[in-house]
Parts: sequence; structure tokens; C-alpha cells
Amino acid sequence: MTDHTPMPPGTRHHGRIVSIPEEGRCLDLVQLDRLEQAFREWAAGSPRADVRAARRRILMVFLLIRYTGAKLNEVLALNPFEDIDPGRRVVVFRGEEAAREAHPREVQISETLSREIQAALADPFFTKAAKSPLDVDPGFVRRKFYDRAQACGFPKRLGGPEMIRKARAVELIRGNMPLPAVQQMMGHSTPNLTFSYVTFSPDDMRQVARVFIEREASRRTSARNSFFGKIHAIERGDIQTRVVLTTVGGHSVTTVITNDSVARLALKEGGLITAEVKAPWVILLRGKEAPASSAENRFSGVVERITEGKVNTEYTVRLTDGTAVCAVVSTESARCMALRPGEPVWAVFNCFAVVLHVE
Repeated sequence: MTDHTPMPPGTRHHGRIVSIPEEGRCLDLVQLDRLEQAFREWAAGSPRADVRAARRRILMVFLLIRYTGAKLNEVLALNPFEDIDPGRRVVVFRGEEAAREAHPREVQISETLSREIQAALADPFFTKAAKSPLDVDPGFVRRKFYDRAQACGFPKRLGGPEMIRKARAVELIRGNMPLPAVQQMMGHSTPNLTFSYVTFSPDDMRQVARVFIEREASRRTSARNSFFGKIHAIERGDIQTRVVLTTVGGHSVTTVITNDSVARLALKEGGLITAEVKAPWVILLRGKEAPASSAENRFSGVVERITEGKVNTEYTVRLTDGTAVCAVVSTESARCMALRPGEPVWAVFNCFAVVLHVE
């Protein structure tokens, strides 16, 4: 099986957070997991309880950067007893000391990470801390990050807090979290979330983040071709209903489902919903111009990855808003199409290929 993986095109769409890196520019998912495991083994590796507790504090700093994408100074400024809400599973970053209450930013974390942090905070080492439990010298933290990276065989710069933050942004984009949600999570200014049809409120964006973070924690692979958005229109017929949703990235997705399904899912205009499409139902058409096709759903993108197998070939297409769409065709058809990475294509699918999920 061959894998043609170029530097992803269209990186300008991610410029407000981070440019998707060339090979090796930041850690990938497997490397991030290796680094996390190295931190965990190091934190548990001392025979002395006080040393283990001190190391666990550094581990907590790493985990917060790793999974929230926050800056080092933001994490070190946290009071975890006040700024981490285990009930809602959010971390509240309050900004600079002079304006701590002005513009707080809430970042969703998984239930698993929330439980782990709360268990750590129950340790007397944290509860008896004179200052904030995370009040650590930034230079010391950086050295420990570099040490763990080198212990994994990575260049030390790739283990720095800024590079972990950058890798997290890339990971979220690769995982198909909508770009505006990633930007909001990372603390960057977001593009206008008011489209011609719908408006996404801050609460909507937090819901978007929550759905993707929990999916990520449970490693649900079925969400690969997924479009998360708000229902724009519901057009009821005698037997079936046409439902149109607008994604956070501004795309429109149309599906037709039974009237019974509409009632069972309790669908209503303005509701948040996920539309999923299996890869074999996605058809690729070469070219920049919109194709003459009866398929209701048509998205312009660029071929990013081609994985050729003996029977089937898998394509990953990066859409203009950064969303990845996967298509699977027979290898014989793939050879006839002769697509190459970097070529413009249209990913199209029929409205009957779309399955709706209410989170």
C-alpha cells in the first residue's frame, strides 16, 4: 500500500492560528501520544512521594497545553481549584492579571482529563500549596519539556510549549473541528460567524468544541466525514422531509429523511446537528469549475492524500474551509481518474447518502 503525502495545499485558510506544517515541523498524533506517555512514566518514576507529586504538577501543565492549546503563561496563571470546572468540563482562562475578569475564555476538555485533574488536585501536595499549585518557573517547565522530548528521540524544540500548542491546533484541524471553533479555543480572533442563513453564538461554538473533544477522547472513527452545523431549513413532504444545515465553515449540506425520523430526532430550525456521509458515497470530479451534477451536495477542494490499495483507493480532499473529506473508490477507477495530490476536485454526494445525528 502506497501513501502519497505532500505538504497540504491551501494553508492560507489556517493562517490565523498556524500554518499546517511541512513534514516534521511539529509533532503528529502518534508522536504527541508518545510524548504524553513519556511524561506519565517520568511523573510516576521516582520512589519519593514528594518528587512524584512535583513531577505530576509538570505533567498537569503539559496535559493542559496538550489538550487546550493554551499558552504556557496562561496555564501557569491558572488557579485549578477555581478555574477548572469539573461539572461543565471547562478550563477558564482569564487573560492578563489586570483584566482577569474582563474577557475569560472557556475551553472544553474531555471527561477523562477532567477526572484525572481532579484526582491529582486531591493530593495534599496541591491542597496545601501556599500559592497556586501551578505557580512554577516558566524556564524550569521549558527545560522539563525539552528533556521529555529528547528522551523520546525528538528534537528538543519540538517539545517546547509553543510547539505543543501548534501541534494541538494542527491535530484539531486534521480531526475536522471547524476552523472558527479551533480559533476560538486557541484564543485567536475568529472570522465572522454570521453567514447569510445562520448565526453561531458563543454557546453554539462551545457546543461544537464539546462534541469534537468528546469524540476525540473516545476515538470515534465514524465521524470522519462529518459536518457539524445548525439546521437552516426543514421542508416537510407527505412521506419525507428535506433538511438543510449550514456548517460553521459556511457550507450547506442537504439531506432527505423520513417524516418519522424528523419527529424521532425532534429536529427544529436553529438546532445543532451532525451530518455524516460514508466515504464510498462520496464521488470525486476533477476540475475547478462547479460540475453539472444532480447531487445536491457539492464541495470544492484539493486532493491532499492518496492511499492506494490492491482493491480500493482512499482519497482525502481538503475543502476550502479546512474540512477534510474522505472518498473511497475502486483502485481500477482511481487509475482511470489518474488524480494527483494538489489537483482541484469537487467532492459530491447525494442527499440520500447523508445520515443525521443529534448529539
